Amino acid sequence: MAEPIVITLAVDEHAQAAWNTLRRRWFPPERLKVDAHLTLFHALPGEHLPAILADSAEVAGGIPPFELTVAGVRSLGRGVALDVGSPALLRLHAALRARWASWLTPQDAQPLKPHVTVQNKVRPETAAETLREVQRDPGPPTATATGLAVWRYVGGPWTFAAAVPFAG
Repeated sequence: MAEPIVITLAVDEHAQAAWNTLRRRWFPPERLKVDAHLTLFHALPGEHLPAILADSAEVAGGIPPFELTVAGVRSLGRGVALDVGSPALLRLHAALRARWASWLTPQDAQPLKPHVTVQNKVRPETAAETLREVQRDPGPPTATATGLAVWRYVGGPWTFAAAVPFAG
């Protein structure tokens, strides 16, 4: 069976660099396997990669790049995330979710709650301290979504499979 497919949102270089800086500062180094990311789908079936790429290109080809707003910083209990808002992002996710409904895990079938995980799997006290620090400086207040990134999940790290840019 092929490795599961992860779909993330690609963003402008400035936002990506800022999010990576936060993640590298606060994420436990022994658990840090991938850069900062906003996951759209966590585990699509790898055997459907050709259809996933075709659907992604078709949907993304009809969408111009759009703005995301960092709406706040939230506690994950044992971690911290940046909440991200965008009506266009929710429409994009819903369109792809509808195309892949029969393949989706329960997690991926849910409506999207867009976020970027800055820290995870730490003691609650550590997370509370991080929350206060990140609330003081969460990075840029906006980002530009530029496309989709398609990854193969290989047991921890991800392997890049394809970039699917938005129109324009």
